[in-house]
Amino acid sequence: MIKLATTSLLLAAGTMLATAPAAAASTYAKTKYPIVLAHGMAGFDKIGPLDYWYGIPQDLTSNGASVHLTQVASFQSSEVRGEQLLNQVQDILAITGAEKVNLIGHSHGNQSIRYVAGTIPLRIASATSVGGVTKGSVVADLIKQASDLAVIGAPLTTLLTSVVNGFGALIGLAAGETLSQDSLAGLNSLTTAGAASFNAVFPAGVPTTSCGEGSYSANGVNFYSWSGTGVLTNVLDISDAGMALTSLAFAGQANDGLVSRCSSHLGKVIRDNYRMNHLDEVNQILGLVSIFETNPKSVFRQHANRLKLAGL
Repeated sequence: MIKLATTSLLLAAGTMLATAPAAAASTYAKTKYPIVLAHGMAGFDKIGPLDYWYGIPQDLTSNGASVHLTQVASFQSSEVRGEQLLNQVQDILAITGAEKVNLIGHSHGNQSIRYVAGTIPLRIASATSVGGVTKGSVVADLIKQASDLAVIGAPLTTLLTSVVNGFGALIGLAAGETLSQDSLAGLNSLTTAGAASFNAVFPAGVPTTSCGEGSYSANGVNFYSWSGTGVLTNVLDISDAGMALTSLAFAGQANDGLVSRCSSHLGKVIRDNYRMNHLDEVNQILGLVSIFETNPKSVFRQHANRLKLAGL
């Protein structure tokens, strides 16, 4: 259930104060409009000392940016998550007095920010997708097919859904939220078919070719994206093994373990082959990323500067 307006305002205010730079080291990332970060599936804003965007908000604020974290349901449809993000963005706009915001969404956060940009375009300066599932994921397709063909079986599917929903609820509680979870709706949203349905309603920035760029600007909103094609990037990162396993679903297509290179494109493609897997893109787990690639914090910082130079 979406939070009451008063609670949202208080939480948003807390987020603003928690992330506002006390004394920025530079103005390199000082955009005209605030930056709003939207997490992906199974994501959160902060749980105690654990930050979904590991070290990224702090780096941006130390370079002059005004950064705001958001929390939507970990497992839900694109539309429900989008509506939840919309409420929080409206709170941030009201509290800060900003005319617009710059949205950045990771993974399923791609659809969340595009929902908001499509609903209130006059209040959105830019929407940037990081490892976003613009055209769906074959990993989601395979899981859906296994369920539909009864490979998993209806009883087990129901059980697994309940377990995943419960896990999402625990994430929400730890992050201070009580949002309802629906993992099957979330899965359906990330399939190729589900993404196509969403794109039909929110087409801005979506490429019309299989692996091209989308419109750089639509309805006054600037669209950007970047993603990785690395899988095994750091021997100390225990999540790399999982990324290597899921990457097999792509049958040789370049991917980050969960999203193919071409599927991640939205608007102007900054780069689509960073040596990063899906978690590395947000500097997880705990900053254990490739030492042979630009650090994710630097990529975000450079993008903030790009927005700044564009007058956003």
